[in-house]
This record gives sequence, structure tokens and C-alpha cells, in this order.
Amino acid sequence: MKTAGRPDAGERPVDEQGPDQGAAADGGTRLAVARLLLEQGPITAAAVAAELELSAPAVRRHLDALIADGEAEARQASRRANRGRGRPAREYLLTDAGRVRFGHGYDDLAASALRFLAETVGGGAVSAFAENRVLELLGPQAEQIRRVSSPDARADALAKLLTARGYAAQAREAGHGVQLCQHHCPVAHVAAEFPELCEAETRAFAQLLGTHVQRLATIARGDAACTTHVPLEGAPDVLRRLGTDHSGPRATVPVPPEDHALTTTTGPTTTVPTGRQPE
Repeated sequence: MKTAGRPDAGERPVDEQGPDQGAAADGGTRLAVARLLLEQGPITAAAVAAELELSAPAVRRHLDALIADGEAEARQASRRANRGRGRPAREYLLTDAGRVRFGHGYDDLAASALRFLAETVGGGAVSAFAENRVLELLGPQAEQIRRVSSPDARADALAKLLTARGYAAQAREAGHGVQLCQHHCPVAHVAAEFPELCEAETRAFAQLLGTHVQRLATIARGDAACTTHVPLEGAPDVLRRLGTDHSGPRATVPVPPEDHALTTTTGPTTTVPTGRQPE
């Protein structure tokens, strides 16, 4: 009897299906392989093939793809799994990144903890936690960034540090300054309820970069990326007066005709110059 979620053994090979249908079938099979690693891993490729009624080459293709994406890892199998002749068997299991696709309760736990903190100690405790979290996020590398000579070079160094922390960040020239774009936020769901996390991060960026910054967009508010405008030397005074408050005015950013506008999600509209919108 086939287990729930097992791909149909009678499915046509992906290369015999239409592009959309083939991609969907391929993704469904890979999800089934990943789920088996979650539920039974560490497990050998042969065991995966037998359980899902797939060919050995198909299973290895999906396992290789999961490993390439950082969602699975292989290790030498136990002695029991290595019985018989031939090269030693390998066992496969999901990494922490691979488990994320099946969801977890970390966001709910974090939000519950912050609610409890706010109710029992007060809102100031949440802000203090947010400040401490940013300090831990930046770590000792923050001092190295402070020693960099110019704001744009510091923004670039900060982007590299954030990328190493899992935020997929980059710094881009933008009009009279630099836009620091974070394309991923591990705490976005919690920050949607507790904007103190974003506010503390913005203040820390301003202190680290040595200039006022303006948060233009956040993933927590539904934007595609967290975008922070960093004015450079000689920038118009209006940029320096914007401050660092995440909850402040809504900013609509005019750009050259071939570009688009960036907006935040809160407050009245204030116009400031900028450059290209992050892709």
C-alpha cells in the first residue's frame, strides 16, 4: 500500500510531460523525498527508492538537488546499513534549512515569549530585548565596520555581514546615497507584531554607519525587501533630517523615468530622492 504523499509510480517521466506539469511533478517528488528524510532519516537512497517506489537514479537526482540547496546532507551509513558487498552505503538526512520547508513553531514561540514579556514586565522590556538582539546579530564585527573610512564603504561592509547572518543583503548606489537592501528576514513574522525589532535594527544601522538613515520598506510590512536609505557626504539636508524612526512618515521616493518608486507602509507621504529600486 502506498503511503500518503507518495508519488504515483505510474507517472510519466518529467521530460515527457509539459514544462509546467513536469516541474510540478518534479517538485512534488522532491517534496516526498524530503518528507521521508524528515520522518525516517538518516536513511539510505535505496530505502528511499523502495519506500517511494522510485528508480535509484531518480532518487539520487533529488537527493543531489537537496544537498546542492543545503537542505540535506549525507554521511556514512551505520554498520547495519552497510551489510553486503560494494562500496559503503551513505545515509541522508535533512539539515535545519531543509526542515524549514515543513514549518516549525519557532515564530509562534518567539511571539508568545515577547507577548509574555510585554504583559509581565512592560513594553520597555521588548525594546530592550530588541536592542540586545541587534547587538548579538552584529557581534564583534561591528567594530571593524565602524573603522571603515566612508559611509558607503561601511554600508557595503554591513551588507556583507548581514548576508553572512542569513539576510541576503546588498548595498546599491541610489541618488544621493546608498540603499541597503535585505532580501530575507528570519524574524519577519515576529516583527510584524513587534515593530520594535525593526526599529532597534534601524537605530543600530544609523549608529554603525555614522549617519542618519531612513527605513523605506520592510518585509514585515509586506514589502519585497527591507530597504534602508543611507545618505552620503554632501547629501541634501532633507535626507539627514529624516531620522531613524521606523514608525515615522511614509516615504515616496521619486526616481529617474526608467525606474520605479519605493514606498514604506506607514504614515503620511514624504518625498526624498533616491536611486533604483531593489530587484
